[in-house]
Amino acid sequence: MPGLGHALLRRWARAAVFLISIVALAAAGVFFRGKIYDAHATDPFEWLGYLADLGTGLLYPAAMRLHIIPDVSRAAGDYGTRFFAAAGAMNLLCAFDAYAIGTGRKG
Repeated sequence: MPGLGHALLRRWARAAVFLISIVALAAAGVFFRGKIYDAHATDPFEWLGYLADLGTGLLYPAAMRLHIIPDVSRAAGDYGTRFFAAAGAMNLLCAFDAYAIGTGRKG
């Protein structure tokens, strides 16, 4: 769940900012009918997209259950694909940040 690591470390402001921003990016990706990659990728770039999408955590199965037919033929659909992948990448970076704070490597 986005921001959970920072919440456990009692960094409430960071946890709230990360939760709101990652959920907003993922919601925008779904709303714009972006492509949500699945594990049956055939090309290396689709695998990277799948790993980025998987980084959204609990938002990934929720997006897959909505089963919105992607529309990447329009600019909004292409932006939606990028927004959802950016949410996953940002969530992974937030997890690394929480780990660094928790181990004392970062203040």
